[in-house]
Amino acid sequence: MLLSVRGAFAAALLVGTTLAAAPAFAQDAEPPAEFTVTGSAALTTDYRFRGVSQSEGDPAIQGGITVSHASGFYIATWASSIDLGDTYGHSEVDLFGGWTGEVSSGLTADVGLLYYAYPNGHVGDAEFFEPYASLTGQAGPAKIKVGLNYAWSQKALPNANDGSKDDNLYLYGNVDIGIPDTPLTVSGHLGYADGVLAPCYYCDGDKSGLDWSLGASATILGPLSLSVSYVGVTGQSLDSYTDDTVVATLTASF
Repeated sequence: MLLSVRGAFAAALLVGTTLAAAPAFAQDAEPPAEFTVTGSAALTTDYRFRGVSQSEGDPAIQGGITVSHASGFYIATWASSIDLGDTYGHSEVDLFGGWTGEVSSGLTADVGLLYYAYPNGHVGDAEFFEPYASLTGQAGPAKIKVGLNYAWSQKALPNANDGSKDDNLYLYGNVDIGIPDTPLTVSGHLGYADGVLAPCYYCDGDKSGLDWSLGASATILGPLSLSVSYVGVTGQSLDSYTDDTVVATLTASF
């Protein structure tokens, strides 16, 4: 909200007078909260993980919650319905924690460890860890994020040829540009996978591949936002798995 010069002067005068008359108010003011809690609930037309459907092309229900400390450390959980067969079951629960903060002027880092869990799948055969790191900065109107995730060789990441354990490296970049004087944000994403989580590793044996998306999002009412994105991957196109698609997501944040 923009204030007139006269309004700003009046507000400043009022604040100054109040502080002079009752300094105890300033002393009794509550300090900033050490902990903050944020979360979201969402309905999406297709749960795409790095371009690949985890819900067999069907809608999914998702939600998450994050507890953050003023120091930058945080812990969080996120869950989604899935449809990936008996090994994974019908739900994914991600547990993760890390630290985020400004490492130089205008540059924010985020580092942590993520654990993918599948409560009603074959526990131990599907679950794995994945450390992650990213940097976020601003370039004019564009918010730019680059990052990497690396999952070392684990039981849940078998080689498709001989069943031995394998690893996976994922590199990505995101760009978000807010459209001035509108609630719209245009977003682009490009990711590169090398390993068992590559888009078509299990459909045609490709050990590396790209995924991308281009879309827009907007706040539509209070805490509700809507996003629509076109999503695609390289390699063989399998219906409801790796085929290009349009994904719409309705999210409520708190």
